[in-house]
Amino acid sequence: MKIKNILISQPCPAENEKSPYKDLAEKYNLKLGFNKFFKIEGVTSKEFRQNRINLLDYSAVILTSKNAVDHYFRIAKEMRVDIPDTMKYFCVTDAIAFYLQKYVQYRKRKIFHGKLTFSDLMEVILKHKEEKFLFPCSDIHKQDMFKMLDKVSIRYAKAVLYKTVAADLQDVDIKKYDMLVLFSPSGVKSLFLNFPDFEQEEIIIAGFGPTTHAAIKEAGLTLHIGAPTKTAPSMAMAIEEFIKKQAKAKKSTSASSEAKL
Repeated sequence: MKIKNILISQPCPAENEKSPYKDLAEKYNLKLGFNKFFKIEGVTSKEFRQNRINLLDYSAVILTSKNAVDHYFRIAKEMRVDIPDTMKYFCVTDAIAFYLQKYVQYRKRKIFHGKLTFSDLMEVILKHKEEKFLFPCSDIHKQDMFKMLDKVSIRYAKAVLYKTVAADLQDVDIKKYDMLVLFSPSGVKSLFLNFPDFEQEEIIIAGFGPTTHAAIKEAGLTLHIGAPTKTAPSMAMAIEEFIKKQAKAKKSTSASSEAKL
């Protein structure tokens, strides 16, 4: 498997941004293409009203992404709802809690966060079981989080405030790439929506996260690189591991052929 051109289904990093992909490209003389395979669109206030959810019926909000933060306050503004200062916010990470300051004044008594995962945040939520939670999310979401809340009888409502839509990739020459890197089931779906006749053939497929791995296999594709792993917690590291293994295998084959001669 010869690797020269890699298509990464994410936006191109800013010029001044440190990127492990740039280091990877320089180290192995690779050509990288960046194209986000899907985009986020907010649901309209009309669509939201159909859910019959009143934002002010809830005393707390669970936020798992910056998109959730943006669209929660967007829909409140569109519906002319003033979010009270007493509202409590439960964020998966401190980064999301910090981002929340774009909309509210940071106060320890109303902004809480976990360390990294939703399981971490559950420990905090359990200390506030008396609250009634609103859970802003996308139309495509992991069920595990809701199962955790259900298991301990947390009162909450799921509010779909934004949706994942396939991006237009018609300008992308998919066949020129030796490797395709996917990060979500939405990316896999977008691939076939844009290229309905796509055949993997010799293209190496890399996927990040178990749900992406499952979507790749369900689509009838072969997954060559799966991340994260213990030795490769990032996709860039997983790709480098693969390249090194390929080079080692090639070297071993060459040495074996020379020995026979």
